[in-house]
Amino acid sequence: MVVMARLSRSERPDLVFDEEDLPYEEEIMRNQFSVKCWLRYIEFKQGAPKPRLNQLYERALKLLPCSYKLWYRYLKARRAQVKPRCVTDPAYEDVNNCHERAFVFMHKMPRLWLDYCQFLMDQGRVTHTRRTFDRALRALPITQHSRIWPLYLRFLRSHPLPETAVRGYRRFLKLSPESAEEYIEYLKSSDRLDEAAQRLATVVNDERFVSKAGKSNYQLWHELCDLISQNPDKVQSLNVDAIIRGGLTRFTDQLGKLWCSLADYYIRSGHFEKARDVYEEAIRTVMTVRDFTQVFDSYAQFEESMIAAKMETASELGREEEDDVDLELRLARFEQLISRRPLLLNSVLLRQNPHHVHEWHKRVALHQGRPREIINTYTEAVQTVDPFKATGKPHTLWVAFAKFYEDNGQLDDARIILEKATKVSFKQVDDLASVWCECGELELRHENYDQALRLLRKATALPARRAEYFDGSEPVQNRVYKSLKVWSMLADLEESLGTFQSTKAVYDRILDLRIATPQIVINYAMFLEEHKYFEESFKAYERGISLFKWPNVSDIWSTYLTKFIARYGGRKLERARDLFEQALDGCPPKYAKTLYLLYAQLEEEWGLARHAMAVYERATRAVEPAQQYDMFNIYIKRAAEIYGVTHTRGIYQKAIEVLSDEHAREMCLRFADMECKLGEIDRARAIYSFCSQICDPRTTGAFWQTWKDFEVRHGNEDTIREMLRIRRSVQATYNTQVNFMASQMLKVSGSATGTVSDLAPGQSGMDDMKLLEQRAEQLAAEAERDQPPRAQNKILFVRSDASREELAELAQQANPEEIELGEDEDEDEMDLEPNEVRLEQQSVPAAVFGSLKED
Repeated sequence: MVVMARLSRSERPDLVFDEEDLPYEEEIMRNQFSVKCWLRYIEFKQGAPKPRLNQLYERALKLLPCSYKLWYRYLKARRAQVKPRCVTDPAYEDVNNCHERAFVFMHKMPRLWLDYCQFLMDQGRVTHTRRTFDRALRALPITQHSRIWPLYLRFLRSHPLPETAVRGYRRFLKLSPESAEEYIEYLKSSDRLDEAAQRLATVVNDERFVSKAGKSNYQLWHELCDLISQNPDKVQSLNVDAIIRGGLTRFTDQLGKLWCSLADYYIRSGHFEKARDVYEEAIRTVMTVRDFTQVFDSYAQFEESMIAAKMETASELGREEEDDVDLELRLARFEQLISRRPLLLNSVLLRQNPHHVHEWHKRVALHQGRPREIINTYTEAVQTVDPFKATGKPHTLWVAFAKFYEDNGQLDDARIILEKATKVSFKQVDDLASVWCECGELELRHENYDQALRLLRKATALPARRAEYFDGSEPVQNRVYKSLKVWSMLADLEESLGTFQSTKAVYDRILDLRIATPQIVINYAMFLEEHKYFEESFKAYERGISLFKWPNVSDIWSTYLTKFIARYGGRKLERARDLFEQALDGCPPKYAKTLYLLYAQLEEEWGLARHAMAVYERATRAVEPAQQYDMFNIYIKRAAEIYGVTHTRGIYQKAIEVLSDEHAREMCLRFADMECKLGEIDRARAIYSFCSQICDPRTTGAFWQTWKDFEVRHGNEDTIREMLRIRRSVQATYNTQVNFMASQMLKVSGSATGTVSDLAPGQSGMDDMKLLEQRAEQLAAEAERDQPPRAQNKILFVRSDASREELAELAQQANPEEIELGEDEDEDEMDLEPNEVRLEQQSVPAAVFGSLKED
């Protein structure tokens, strides 16, 4: 049952409330200025009719007009109440008035202003909304304007009112100048490009401006160039040419794009000749191939579009004679542009590095068939290239320039060019030497032999001030007298055209200057030998030897000794021996073999055989280890031929001691074969036994087969059994060498993958050494199984049916070839089978038995 009550209040005689409201009313009567009491009451009445709820808000706000919480909730509730209605409903005006009443007290609250402005934007009341935004900005402090402007700008952009928006953005930029990009984008979208260009130019010139979009100053400048170049009819307030040219000085790494933008501006403006001038200027000034490619491609595309436009216009309006002439002119201009491209590209490369010699040569080649341009290019090249900065050989420009005149029959001009080249301060002496040599070759080509000699003698003449060849502080003209290139050519000319004395003087001068090479020395000696001056030639060799050290002197010694032996043979044997000893003194092992063989040949032909053998013996020690085997082979062969086969035994023994295992094994086989042929079977067997110690049965099966064949032919059952015993002993020795065994186990199994873990798959945690030991035991067992069965009636190493008397008899037999097993003997006995008996050679001392000693 609802109980209705009416309060007898003079101020609100129409106030009606339910019985459930009495507690809240009483609380409010006690604390009518408490916001919490009113909020609890309002929260309780959320389900009440809207007029009753609004009445309650009004009562609260009448007592608490400065409460932000009450106003915020009240206005939010009022907006929600009218949201489903049409914007023309009078209730909207009531809500607007309610907001206006609120701002009497709440004009410093930006949240209420934002809600009210958004509410007005939803109503579509543009002017009222704009004025409300302005009131909000005037009412709020400047620090809170940043909360209002985003919504204000969104409102301005939502309506096609560019003037209003522009004025609003101008005001906004005074508060936030860093947001200029947003304003520029709006100006572009509203087709106000002139002001957009002005604003963008201001931004670009402001060094303190930081783009919110993260754009660099160059990107902003590029946008400006695109904007002003693509819209010349809409951008009138800026000097486009000056702006873009200013960018050319600031952004030197993007010249191509900026030049194209400037030309595009004139093309869109209709100034085609001006655009063509811009393209030509750009092609003549750009410094990189990339910029040149951009400009040239744009230039060619412009010419093509001009030709296409002219042809289209002529086809539509009908052709006339003037149109044909204009079209031909444009086609000729386009063809000339395409033909100029290689030359223009070469100009770009030369602007990058004007001292690039190869590019100058390429430029001359591009002017092929045009002598005047070639001469101008060569002249510019020799005047531009600095020899100290040049890339390449600068003297080739002078030489090619003179060659051009020579090919065209102007020898005097060619000589003048080369004469000027000899006065140029080149960086390297070799450049000036090449010029002098070219001077001589020029005269030789035209058979002016005397002039060629005079030029080269002039080049090699001593200067007034001498300098060292590598002294960079002196000009090359003072150092060219030590150039081997010029002296070599002069020596060749003197040999061909001069006299013996003049040629000899040139070679002597080369040796005195200490600039000779081994080949020069040999040439000098050969020259003297041709003229029958043998002793003089030997003196030349001696002088050359004094100039060089090993290994440069190797060729001189070889030639000298060969010539000396060919000249004197055995007539001056002691002198030849002294020469050989002098040559071998300090000779590196790499070059010793040839000299020793030549020395031994001398002794064999003209000296004593024992001296030859001594030389061979010295050679085996002096040569490199890789050459020792070949040297021993030669030594053995010569000794066998001179002294007989028996004299080679000592040599074989020496070779086996010195050589590596592989070569020593081959020597042993040859040594044993020789002894076998001589009938020395025991010697051969001893050699095989010695060699077996370096022959692993698993890797050197050929040796063991050879020994077996030898024993089959010359031995008996005992010797074969002894060979097998030695083989088992050697194999056991190699099985205990773990490092060697690890490397060999990878070879014996075809399925091995090269790692220790492959020996026991699935047991990665097992110790590697244990795996190797297991594998070694397996290999030993396999080798034991491969042995042939032992005879039952001969000497047995394992007997199961022998009586005590037979064992005692066997124990008394001495074995001269028995192997001493050392301290591991006791460990080996533990591994024997229960029925196996190990035979001992040594007798047990009597003191061991004590009182148990038998009679």
